[in-house]
Amino acid sequence: MTNNYLTPYHVRLNKTLKHRNLLPPHSKILIAVSGGQDSLCLARLCLDLQVKWHWQVAIAHYDHGWELDQGLASHILKICQDWGVKLYLETAQEKIPETEAGARKYRYQALTNIVTKYKFDYLLTGHTLSDRSETFIYNLIRGGGIEGLTALHWTRQLTKEVMLVRPLLNFLRKETLECCQKLELPIWEDKYNQNKKFARNRIRLDLIPYLEENFNPQTQKHLAQTAEILRADLEYLQAKTQELFTLATTEQENCLKRSILASQPLNLQRRVVKQYLTINLAKMPHFDAIEQVVNLITAPNGSSSSTLTKNTIAGVKQDLISLISIS
Repeated sequence: MTNNYLTPYHVRLNKTLKHRNLLPPHSKILIAVSGGQDSLCLARLCLDLQVKWHWQVAIAHYDHGWELDQGLASHILKICQDWGVKLYLETAQEKIPETEAGARKYRYQALTNIVTKYKFDYLLTGHTLSDRSETFIYNLIRGGGIEGLTALHWTRQLTKEVMLVRPLLNFLRKETLECCQKLELPIWEDKYNQNKKFARNRIRLDLIPYLEENFNPQTQKHLAQTAEILRADLEYLQAKTQELFTLATTEQENCLKRSILASQPLNLQRRVVKQYLTINLAKMPHFDAIEQVVNLITAPNGSSSSTLTKNTIAGVKQDLISLISIS
């Protein structure tokens, strides 16, 4: 069922899609729907625009099997039946921990399986500008660096063939609610969103309202704008890092050339070292480990770091930095 009445929300999304070239015409699109206002808003707007863009649109829902979600899957099924849209429903086959990270892992794995099996081109999620600002604060507090501050971007490569797209990153959460109310969409009230044991909920329910009331009423917008600016910086840094990494590593990527790195800015030195350690330690290095290796770039011959992992240090031999196993 397509709604022929296009609201300002439809017009705005259509303009965003054109401006950012997010979803080309004739694409096969799967929309992840949780039942909440953001994903419902996204699904309804896309279904109403699909004739204009000649998309094939379907909906997917992952049932975590949690006690407070009882009835949610049936609610989503009823919506899809009323709208005349195909639903791909996946149900957890094991007990899913009631944590943000645990739920996200299982949910995205299920969604990835669906888009791969049924050959979709794009997976859409209903993340908003509000989510982007909350993610910025969450990762800032955790020391996530520029990658963490810009983690919620318009697109992300989900698989080799499929792109994850977040078309609502310029919509506030209050605007998706207004959209749902305008279009009379049946929102499922997620009780987990009110549980303050989750850090993101505390940021959304307590911290951001406090910042808006006491510091800046445009807090969400300005944080999201900062994330957008930093994303462009990150993409530039990533390109320069890859160029330098190619020059500064040996053919097997198991040693770093100090003479190449010595004249480079500190931020690029850190990034190259981080990439080198990630490859050779097979794990994400912590900040102290990166700094230890960076310090070896200008250290005397024969210098070494303290332990980077339980059995590994970095050492200097002439122009090269390499990892050394210790017993």
